[in-house]
Amino acid sequence: MVPSMLSVDTRPDEYWEDQMSNSAYVPPRVWTWDKDNGGKFANINRPIAGPTHERELPRGKHPLQLYSLATPNGVKVTIMLEELLELGIAEAEYDAWLIRIQEGDQFASGFVEINPNSKIPALLDTSVNPPLRVFESGSILVYLAEKYGHFLPQDLAGRTECLNWLFWQMGSAPLLGGGFGHFYAYAPEKFEYPINRYTMEVKRQLDVLDRQLAERPYVAGEQYSIADMAIWPWYGGVATNQVYEAAEFLEAHSYTHVLRWAEEIGKRPAVQRGRKVNRTWGELDEQVPERHSAEDFD
Repeated sequence: MVPSMLSVDTRPDEYWEDQMSNSAYVPPRVWTWDKDNGGKFANINRPIAGPTHERELPRGKHPLQLYSLATPNGVKVTIMLEELLELGIAEAEYDAWLIRIQEGDQFASGFVEINPNSKIPALLDTSVNPPLRVFESGSILVYLAEKYGHFLPQDLAGRTECLNWLFWQMGSAPLLGGGFGHFYAYAPEKFEYPINRYTMEVKRQLDVLDRQLAERPYVAGEQYSIADMAIWPWYGGVATNQVYEAAEFLEAHSYTHVLRWAEEIGKRPAVQRGRKVNRTWGELDEQVPERHSAEDFD
């Protein structure tokens, strides 16, 4: 029966098509991949792993070879490397090669050999034989901290607290990036439910961080550490409106301790250099697409 609200000049099939377009999505029994789903990252997202094309990665002259992009995850590692160099540790010299994720560089055979998960950043340490691959930003930070003996406390209590917050970031940031950031900034359509859901979680996370920083200068205590380096590019970026341009929406000004910490970290010379490495957007003086020596910042 055609509903009574159907006008006399509307065909029944048009009515039901309109009703279906406004109804909730019902998952099929078996999911199928829609390559043209319209999302910003539709050209690189896929449900399978492995390389899509053959290409070897370049190598420079330094002990550490970094393959990355200046996303928050990439910036964590370039900040760490620049902080080590700031301390005068010459062994931490590195070449930073640009991986254009929008163009699928992360699916090249050479990159997949270093990171089978095809995500930046990825590091190759050629100072050991055979060269050692390190992937996942948290793993890279711990590896560098232990290799060079800085930014990870040596005492059991300090080390544990630092790692607590490092892994807090690893578990929390996907809800900020893949959750809030995707639906607020990148999804082809805006939907109230996911934006509300992830906004609530991000504000809760900012509150967790704000309460922690109310009682100490750095996230894990009195010392600047890899916990700060991991958390700052994401949460410092959100608080200072450099990530997703959502500071007003999230009322970031209310997280005063996060803002204090974010601004102080952002003034560090190594942080200012690190955030430029593998960057290809923004002001030209903020971009260092590839880094092979300190002169690349001039």
